[in-house]
Amino acid sequence: MIRRVAVLPQPPLLIPELAAGAADECAELREACLEAVRRLTSASEDWLVIGAAAGAPEVPEHASGSFRGFGVDLGVSLGRVTGPETELPLPALVAGWLREQGGATSARVRLVDPGTPPDQCELFGRELGEPVAVLVLGDGSSRHGPRSPGGEDERAEFLDERVRDALARADAGWLAGLDPDFAAELGAGGRAPWQVLAGLAADGEWTADVLYSAAPFGVGYHVAVWEHA
Repeated sequence: MIRRVAVLPQPPLLIPELAAGAADECAELREACLEAVRRLTSASEDWLVIGAAAGAPEVPEHASGSFRGFGVDLGVSLGRVTGPETELPLPALVAGWLREQGGATSARVRLVDPGTPPDQCELFGRELGEPVAVLVLGDGSSRHGPRSPGGEDERAEFLDERVRDALARADAGWLAGLDPDFAAELGAGGRAPWQVLAGLAADGEWTADVLYSAAPFGVGYHVAVWEHA
């Protein structure tokens, strides 16, 4: 039975070696993420990780990789038993780093394409079985403010306020109903993973705790932990 879910963003700035001069600005976000994954590990040292990447490539179990494509040759692994290095997509790299920080034994990564329709995301979630500990990676809108990566859009705040509220209520139904076109217009890369979560968590009752919700660099970042009631 699923006991705990941690919902996190996946900015490379989470990693101090990649944050450089922004490391202090990321401290609150980073600590919230580390608290969330510590709670996840207390439920199980073996995680299922859900993320999105173009083409939904298969990620080998126990694979290792490096953030060198982001400017720093920092190696990570998806398991304590390290497999051969391969080119890992960002969600898998971030999951590997979080696994190490959270003291987990393994992080099994399952990816969906960012454009996957909501019903297919939910079906994907329902077919994942009932892992004990689930890590869901995805960012909110990338269009907060004039310096945001996606360019300013006044609707970004509206979207991320509602994402935050849905996470605070453990409202799988709201996540399932998030319009994919609206999310894409606002650069919300977490839409597909959140809707996989909606399928995975559709049955049962949950309590929720939001540890962080803000847009410090023009992108909405949410950190929440869901507990099976």
